[in-house]
Amino acid sequence: MNFGVPIKKGNTAKIYLHEGKAIKVFNDNLPDSEVEYEAYKQKYAYSCGLPVPYIYDVTKINDKQVIIMEYISGKTIGDIIRDDIAKAEEYMRLSVDVQTKIHKVKADNFTLMTDKLSRQIRSAKFINERQKVALLEKMDTFKYENCLCHGDYHIDNLIINDNDTTIIDWVDACAGDIKADVCRSYILYSQFSMDLAKLYLHLYCEKSGFLKEEILIWDSIIAGARLAENMPDEKASYLVNIVNLRC
Repeated sequence: MNFGVPIKKGNTAKIYLHEGKAIKVFNDNLPDSEVEYEAYKQKYAYSCGLPVPYIYDVTKINDKQVIIMEYISGKTIGDIIRDDIAKAEEYMRLSVDVQTKIHKVKADNFTLMTDKLSRQIRSAKFINERQKVALLEKMDTFKYENCLCHGDYHIDNLIINDNDTTIIDWVDACAGDIKADVCRSYILYSQFSMDLAKLYLHLYCEKSGFLKEEILIWDSIIAGARLAENMPDEKASYLVNIVNLRC
C-alpha cells in the first residue's frame, strides 16, 4: 500500500492521511509492545471521555506497525496563537481547561512518570553524576497520586475543529504528579517564549489553585530529564542552567 507523502513526521513514526483516516506508521526499530502500549493509552483516554482521536485498528501494513485512527482536521492552538498573538490568553486559557480535565483522570495501569524521569536523568547529557544523584534523590522525596499526565502537553498537540478541541500525540502519557506535567509544559514554552510560559503558568495556577512554587519545584528534575533528548546546544544550555541553579 502506498500512503503518499506524510502529513507529519516524528521521532518514532510518520503520519499519513489515507481514505479519510490518519495512519501512524512506526519506524522499524520500535518493538511491537511499544506500539500496542501507545494505542492502549490513547484508547484509555478516549474511554474516559477525553477528546482524543478514536483508534480503529492496530495492525501491520507493508510489514510495518501502524495505528489507524480518526483524522482530525483543523488548526493547532499553536498555529492560531502564532498567527495572532492577541489571541494568546484566550487560547492558552482553553488549553489549561483541557489539561485540567486530563489531570482529573486516574491512571493506575500506566507507566510511572518517576520511572521514566529516572531513566532519562541517568542517561542525560551535559550534567555530572553528582547532579544526577541529587535530582533522583530530590524526586524520591515527593509524594503524590498517580494521575493521568499527557507527558508532552503543549499548544501544538491541541487541534481546534468547529470549536471542538482534540488532544493528539499520547506516546508519552504516564501516571504521576500533575504538577510535574505542568512544569514540563512550562519549560517547553519557556524555551520558545518566556511570555507564553509565564501566561500559561499563571492561568494554570489560577484554574487549579496551585501555587507557582508548587509547580516549579519540579523544574530541575524536568530539565535534567529533558537533557536525555536530542536538541540544539542553545536549548540544552538553558536546561543545564536550571539544573546548575538547583544542584
